[in-house]
Amino acid sequence: MKKRNIAVVFGGYSSENVVSRHSAQGIASFLDAERYAIYLVDIERDRWTVELDGESPIDIDRSDFSFVYGGEKILFDLAYITIHGDPGENGILQGYFDMLGIPYSCCGVFAAALTFNKFVCNRFLSQLGFHVAKALRIGAGEEVTPQQVADAVGFPCFIKPNQGGSSFGTTKVKNLDEVLPAIAAARAEDDGEVLVESFLSGTEVSCGCYKTQSGMTALPVTEVISKNEFFDYEAKYTASRVEEITPARISDALTREIQELTARIYDSIGCKGIIRADYIIVDGTPYLLEVNTTPGMTVTSFIPQQVRAAGLDMKSVLTELIETELSHR
Repeated sequence: MKKRNIAVVFGGYSSENVVSRHSAQGIASFLDAERYAIYLVDIERDRWTVELDGESPIDIDRSDFSFVYGGEKILFDLAYITIHGDPGENGILQGYFDMLGIPYSCCGVFAAALTFNKFVCNRFLSQLGFHVAKALRIGAGEEVTPQQVADAVGFPCFIKPNQGGSSFGTTKVKNLDEVLPAIAAARAEDDGEVLVESFLSGTEVSCGCYKTQSGMTALPVTEVISKNEFFDYEAKYTASRVEEITPARISDALTREIQELTARIYDSIGCKGIIRADYIIVDGTPYLLEVNTTPGMTVTSFIPQQVRAAGLDMKSVLTELIETELSHR
């Protein structure tokens, strides 16, 4: 059987570029190399390249997402998108692949664009009955006073880019004096909208979910205990700064509720591939923090942890996801 060509697409235009490379390496290690020919494709602003062992990077032809090697033109059967941030998490790259007719691993344009806008996504889901934190959106170039922030959400609160991840540009704000520097820090990371959210005190958990031809699977829940003041970039990517417990130390009933909520989010937004939803449990009630449509996929990331806890293996899960997507073409 001829191997299908799979592009593991990483990189991107945000500070999460390095995180994306780690995820790409994880995915490449999980994929079935006997079934698929696996290529790492680096997407940067000025150049798209494919990385081959022992070779200099080879340019991708953006007109059809192909490259030439040894005199042969190589086309891809599927793109596994693992860019965290622009342009792989916000729908832009998905639209590009849609125009070319190339299947891809994750949510489509609408779902990706919606979930990447944290404020709009949480407002949408709150209308469907999900509990979310109080929030204030500050438009690009809009000026607000510290008192307006205090009146809207109170202290402490979090100020961060409305479109971004890995907690880059995120500040926990405790008083009026810290508001404007936090807004500046968020805008230094992304010059678009700024999101202000009320602080929720409780147990932080995360739940992965995916759908294949076999149906919906909500994975075991992970409990997150940060040694930092909140689950910031250092805690997310420094093992000594966080404890991750899978399955979470919560009741079976609460576990089922979080899994059901995550499955509802998946269907309500129209997701594809693997997603992850993060929550804070406050007095027994799960509050949605955000939905991630291209979750981290290093060996130690939440999703691989949850897959193992479910008694599954990443190779089989990714194979089923890829074959489900290819079967639709």
